[in-house]
Amino acid sequence: MGNTCRYVVNALGKGGETYYTHCKDKHELQKWIHNNREKLIMDELIITDKNQSLFTKLFGLKKLY
Repeated sequence: MGNTCRYVVNALGKGGETYYTHCKDKHELQKWIHNNREKLIMDELIITDKNQSLFTKLFGLKKLY
């Protein structure tokens, strides 16, 4: 069994909730964000790409969205 998720999402909700989820592709990630946008603090949204190269991790962007 391989790991099928690519994106890991950590987010903070407006009511103090903490959201942690996995998405397998960019389309699923955008759909999850669109469905939960009103509950989230967008400045506290952290998305990690698990397939990101080492060079990009060191010198690239920290947030994808």
